[in-house]
Amino acid sequence: MAYPVLSTYRLQLRGPSAGDPFTFADAEKLLDYLHGLGVSHLYLSPILTAAPGSAHGYDVTDPTTVSDELGGPDGLARLAAAAKARGLGLIVDIVPNHVGVDQPERNPWWWDVLRNGRQSPYATFFDIDWSADPDGRILLPVLGSDEDVADLTTDGETLRLGDLAFPIAPGTGDGTGAEVHARQHYELIGWRNGVCGYRRFFSITSLAGLRQEDQAVFETSHSEIARWFRDGLVDGLRIDHPDGLTDPTGYLHRLRELVGPQAWIVIEKILSVGEPLDPSLPVDGTTGYDVLREVGGVFVDPTGAQALTELVEANGFDDEDSPELLRQLKIGAATITLASELARLQRSIVAAVGADHPQLSDAVVALLTNVGVYRSDYQNLSALLSAAIAQTVVEQPALAAPLELVSAALVRAEPAARLQQLCGAMTAKAVEDCYFYRDPRLVSLNEVGGEPDHFGISTAEFHRSAAVRGTLWPTSMTTLSTHDTKRGEDVRARIGVLSQVPSLWGEFVASWQTTTPAPDPLTALFLLQNIFGVWPADGQVTEELRARLHAYAEKAIREAAWHTSWNDPDTEFEDAVHAWLDAVLDGPVATELTGLVVQLEPHARGDALGQKLLALTVPGIPDIYQGTELWENSLVDPDNRRPIDYSTRGGELERLSHPKIRVVRAALQARRDRPQDFLSGAYRPVLTTGSAAHHVVAFSRGSDVLVAVTRWTVRLRHSGWGDTMLPLPEGLWTDRLTGARFSGLTPAGVLFGELPVVLLERSDA
Repeated sequence: MAYPVLSTYRLQLRGPSAGDPFTFADAEKLLDYLHGLGVSHLYLSPILTAAPGSAHGYDVTDPTTVSDELGGPDGLARLAAAAKARGLGLIVDIVPNHVGVDQPERNPWWWDVLRNGRQSPYATFFDIDWSADPDGRILLPVLGSDEDVADLTTDGETLRLGDLAFPIAPGTGDGTGAEVHARQHYELIGWRNGVCGYRRFFSITSLAGLRQEDQAVFETSHSEIARWFRDGLVDGLRIDHPDGLTDPTGYLHRLRELVGPQAWIVIEKILSVGEPLDPSLPVDGTTGYDVLREVGGVFVDPTGAQALTELVEANGFDDEDSPELLRQLKIGAATITLASELARLQRSIVAAVGADHPQLSDAVVALLTNVGVYRSDYQNLSALLSAAIAQTVVEQPALAAPLELVSAALVRAEPAARLQQLCGAMTAKAVEDCYFYRDPRLVSLNEVGGEPDHFGISTAEFHRSAAVRGTLWPTSMTTLSTHDTKRGEDVRARIGVLSQVPSLWGEFVASWQTTTPAPDPLTALFLLQNIFGVWPADGQVTEELRARLHAYAEKAIREAAWHTSWNDPDTEFEDAVHAWLDAVLDGPVATELTGLVVQLEPHARGDALGQKLLALTVPGIPDIYQGTELWENSLVDPDNRRPIDYSTRGGELERLSHPKIRVVRAALQARRDRPQDFLSGAYRPVLTTGSAAHHVVAFSRGSDVLVAVTRWTVRLRHSGWGDTMLPLPEGLWTDRLTGARFSGLTPAGVLFGELPVVLLERSDA
């Protein structure tokens, strides 16, 4: 590898057809800025040819070409060369699990399969369920209803319905649109049927799964990626959603062989609390959701749990019943949202064992509700599924017989893989895409990879996890924000402060419920925390902010699926929520929100700096999501993919007056100056003494770096630091942020006199 990965900076690329383009050429213009910030690698969102107008690139339509909209292969080569000239490298996000098929004519492989059926050379590229239709046709749930077939028309060799276009097989184009449709290798059906003729990305019909377990598929879909490494353009890869593949472990081994032993590979793997990453995987680690949970959690005050729990329970949310709510959401996800995948798994089990049972699907779903991870067939989790079977039999003895069929089928590759694929999709749809929009206790905990039942992270857990990661996965990614996070890092930090003032928050909420009653109290509790999280300190509600909050509210209440949903929107309820939101923005609540934000903002900013410094210095390779080197107020996508004002950031980097960019620059440049301390240096907790010791999180990296941050500062404001001391190791230590020098037993009040964080370097070595 030409450039060791010390840190990354995530850029969301998009072509002109997506609006607000950001291409390779635009990225090239940022190289001097990013080098000055201290970044070692640009981390690019997917760059292969995607659907026209794609704002994210995860709907790849041609995996064999670099997107012309982004600048094509020449643009990529110019960016790589310009980066190298400044000592920077490139990391690229790739999407092996699926391709975009929303516009079939844009995807040459998919178009050929639809045109030629099983005779297509690409028929084995896709995970098609040929058995879903009695006639062996590919079922495409793209119509409003089955009756829409009557409105199909022919246009040369194409069938059309509005904006939809599909190929006509050779020699089958005579007659009406409906007659021609009846002769095709595919059948267009209504999307409400709950049937799909191919594996999807979760429940997204416009994304069709690839069979990467087939060597020909792997080689063809990775031919361009292989060229990047042969030509020395790229130093590493981020792998999107490997859990969706039939054989993620096998895939990762083939990928490692393809790109070489030096390439940096991180995988988008969501780990449950206590779930270790399989040490046999040939990767450098995950994309950092586990670290995000730990770093953010250490700033959540556990003493606030009871009052916040009582607040939501008084408004109708049964916190103690949340495990049962989650179980029911998983059952609904499997039997409704993913009914097609469940049916395919059931057919696969029956085919494998030659027997069926009337409760077979019930047994599968019950089993998967007891699997506490996204996927349990990794080598280090080999005993987990057996334990889940045992638990299910104890809970529901009547399912013992069908579970025996399931167990017998799992010795076969296909049903075993499909069970795991369903488990991950079911978990994601139930947890991330629903429950995280329902639980209103402290929504900063409702994050990808998070578990809201775990109200904060103790320093004991934090230090142990960091030390283990430093030993086993020292180059795993660490992060605070991604394109998938539910809300930005600074928004979460501000919301997290409410754990320190739960009674105060409860008083405000009670007042707001009186002056501005909502159509549903739990919806209001959830939205109010998010509104607080992004509320401007000057109280000025711009039209842009109003539009963003209305868009977020619509997404949140539809994802929660309590009173409305994407498939069956309740316009009356939604209108009432939007009217309530306007009343909040324009009425007395707004004034009180501003006052509360002003009161708590110093603590929120302190926590934001603290979590940023931790994420940049704990074991792992830190990623800075675009724009987060300054304060940011993003909510869930697409809000967090808005264009970034880099002219402002360039000015702030020159002035270094903004505390957050000071922290980012100092930490990144420290990593660049002292790579041995951060890549291979030991992680050791540093224990503070005194009455306010629990307000400090501190550790050393290697022998020459020490990091300390403050937390829970609302209480600290009243009690003060008192006799709290940080025992610095022998020598003279200089704060890279302020230039202040310290040695020996240092009072916390002196150490944090200017900023709530310090990045100390031994200066007498």
